[in-house]
Amino acid sequence: MASTATCTVTCSDSEPAEFVVPDFFSDCRYPMRLNPHCDSVSPASAQWLCSEAHLVEPESTKYTSLRPGYFASSCYPDADAFHLKVCADFLGWSFKLDDWLEIDRFDVNDAWKIRDCCMSAFRDPVNFQTERYSGKMCKSFFGRFKETGGPGCTERFIQAMDSWFISAAKEVDNRAKGHVNDVESYIELRRDLSGCKSCFALIEFACRIDLPDEVVSHPVIMALEEATNDFVSWSNDIFSYNMEQSHHSTHNLVAVLMVDQGLDLQDAVDYCGRLCNISLQRFEENRAILPSWGEEVDKEVAIYVQGLQNWITGPLQWSFESARYFGKDAHIVKRDRTVKLLPKRPL
Repeated sequence: MASTATCTVTCSDSEPAEFVVPDFFSDCRYPMRLNPHCDSVSPASAQWLCSEAHLVEPESTKYTSLRPGYFASSCYPDADAFHLKVCADFLGWSFKLDDWLEIDRFDVNDAWKIRDCCMSAFRDPVNFQTERYSGKMCKSFFGRFKETGGPGCTERFIQAMDSWFISAAKEVDNRAKGHVNDVESYIELRRDLSGCKSCFALIEFACRIDLPDEVVSHPVIMALEEATNDFVSWSNDIFSYNMEQSHHSTHNLVAVLMVDQGLDLQDAVDYCGRLCNISLQRFEENRAILPSWGEEVDKEVAIYVQGLQNWITGPLQWSFESARYFGKDAHIVKRDRTVKLLPKRPL
């Protein structure tokens, strides 16, 4: 990993004013790809998000600047326009849902109510009725998912979303109680709360495959998924740290390391960067020992593993092409790798 600069400080040596992100684009050597339908799907998905979530300015600009269509195009570069649109709509919905649960600071009862509504919509997107925007949006994109999604990946998506909602409710409760996880418990929670598991089911949907149970339950496949999930999670925690610290959030591995292990900010960021590199190594080590399930199944497995690789590069690419983490300075941060800390918001 490339060396990092020493933090500058503001009024005291304990309060850094900036930090340097790892050189991810040198460390991750997989090619960056973009779906050719990006330009047509992106505005359609942005319009869907604003309409279905009833967004008005300035929220509509805030969420369209997150570019969910570009995000989906980076992660599902081989999907056709129909399947890409479903993926983009899901990601747009997840951005809004994430903020409902984190930044808007719903209490734990609100989190469970949203979970009950959305899970009912996933189980029966045609007949379930609700007035909640979050549930109506689920009915919209998941009704289209079920048109072509195989039974295996459909059930995997639903189960992954349920795990996500349960973890999100736990985190809302932790935040309300002022509880900060230790490193081990945070990692366990984060692997469900990252949302990657449902996005991995979308790989099957987008590529029109449906893996057998003996494949998805195999330790090597599970290790590949975990390595991908960890890379996405730890790199995302670095990218999102600035925004989250300004909201006094401690749901972030950087913050957890600072509290649990007494690291300063730059050391905690560097530690996360090393975990990302270890995740890349684990991914390659497990790809090298993939077993065979026969010619036809192996073709689908190869597609799925390529999809996991796309999910390593896709979020990395999107993080510097949207305003989610770095605002208008995203390209400057990509070039210089220096993030200036935002002031804390009033409690």
